[in-house]
Amino acid sequence: MGWLEIAFTAAGLLIGVVSIVTPFVADRRARRSRRVGFRKQMDIAIGHNGPGGDGDPRLGLFTDLPEMRDATLVLLRIENDGSRHVDTDDYIDASPYGLTAEFPGRSIQALDVTLPDEHTNLMSYFEQRSGLRIVAPSTLRIPKVPLKPGAYYKILVLLTGGHEGDEVLVTGDIKDGTLHENHSLTPDEKPPVFSVRARWTTVTLGVALIAAATLPLLTPSPLPDDCESGRLRLTGSTAFAPVLKELAEKYRAHCGDEPRITVAARGSRTGVRELALSGAESGAEPGVIAFSDGPRPASYTRLSESRIAVSLFTLVAHDGVRLTDLSTADVRRVYRGDVTNWSQLGGPDLPVVLVSRTSGSGTRSALTARVLAGADEPPASSDDCVNRTARTSRGGVLRCELDSTEQVLDTVAHTPGALGYSELRAASPPDAPKGLHRLTLDGHTPNPDRLDAGGYPYREIEYAYTYGRPPADSLASSFLSYAVDNGTGKGVVATHGHLPCGTPVGLRVCGRDD
Repeated sequence: MGWLEIAFTAAGLLIGVVSIVTPFVADRRARRSRRVGFRKQMDIAIGHNGPGGDGDPRLGLFTDLPEMRDATLVLLRIENDGSRHVDTDDYIDASPYGLTAEFPGRSIQALDVTLPDEHTNLMSYFEQRSGLRIVAPSTLRIPKVPLKPGAYYKILVLLTGGHEGDEVLVTGDIKDGTLHENHSLTPDEKPPVFSVRARWTTVTLGVALIAAATLPLLTPSPLPDDCESGRLRLTGSTAFAPVLKELAEKYRAHCGDEPRITVAARGSRTGVRELALSGAESGAEPGVIAFSDGPRPASYTRLSESRIAVSLFTLVAHDGVRLTDLSTADVRRVYRGDVTNWSQLGGPDLPVVLVSRTSGSGTRSALTARVLAGADEPPASSDDCVNRTARTSRGGVLRCELDSTEQVLDTVAHTPGALGYSELRAASPPDAPKGLHRLTLDGHTPNPDRLDAGGYPYREIEYAYTYGRPPADSLASSFLSYAVDNGTGKGVVATHGHLPCGTPVGLRVCGRDD
């Protein structure tokens, strides 16, 4: 036997052994990631829930209660089936709740939590204010519960309506991990990543490969299925720029540093206008995506939109103003020029200085549309936010315009009597400069966790625009999917104080908030 035959035989034997061992090793390695599993361990009828209203002979415990004739009991098990600890901070949801359980077609009547003896300490998480909460007839919010490897808890739910065996959904996002459904074979069996049949099939193929002693062709590792290479430029909203920079970094890391993505934010209207006038199709190289705090002008009919998040904005005032809340009516009076001194609103004897964004700002457009009822701000009367310009009248409120959110915040922090506005995260500690504070509106605090309930007006949908619909295999399309649907992408958006449109609450708010 020549050296070439020996080499091929040795290579075939090696690959065969590896193929046999791989599923077992992969099963162990997979558990080293954060893995939260859920499974429906029981779903039974407990009343008259048979065909045609016939009595259920198994239990029939509620035959005298008509409202329970279609009752079912579901036992839901939530478990950490990986080998890494899942802490409360590992749940990406910005609210106190980490998971959502839904029982379509059925209504929740009662529920209880059961814990094994070794995990009774977890009960405190269900007894706090953020414990189990029924937010809709068929929807249950589950708190962020830390789970050690192997730890689990069970939720027993009494339901009416629907039938036993109806679908049960559990949703949520885990940082650097997965939430997945398990299927029980026995009540407390830990499911493997590979089934027994899959393992033995792999062993059989490995043995056949060893016998054949063949060597497959070696090819370079391809990009992940959700990645594309190429060049992409992100432009538009300066308020959303910090999100875009981190999304670009995370996407590049996910895709092996293949794509080249640059962020050049110069304002929502500026970015959208340049994209509309460029006439560059989305499949061109490099691709361009313009992000805007609010919808595009109606005349830009060639632009295709995607809804990314709901952005929250806030009014900010110099600390010397001392007021912490303004009514919407008072804000409109200030921006009409009817109020020129804070003493007119119960504040200190300081002249009002309006520190504003230029006309291309989406943050300014959101203020005009959502707070000022469509009325624009008064004309600029100062170039430096301190002195009136010679070409303006002497009366009225002093107002200046700046190019970016950072400039507005820095100027408000150093200008007595100043009032400005900003994206929420940039105006919140620790990012905000010292010397300013946020103002609530009509007593409502900007809170992304409570957007579904309404009340806070200064908010806007963050749109992403491309010139035409980008091809499915383009970098622009892949990046937008990463921002909207990928767990890490949604986590980046939420970390910066925005409500991702790809979450259950975000879908509802983004779908109706026009």
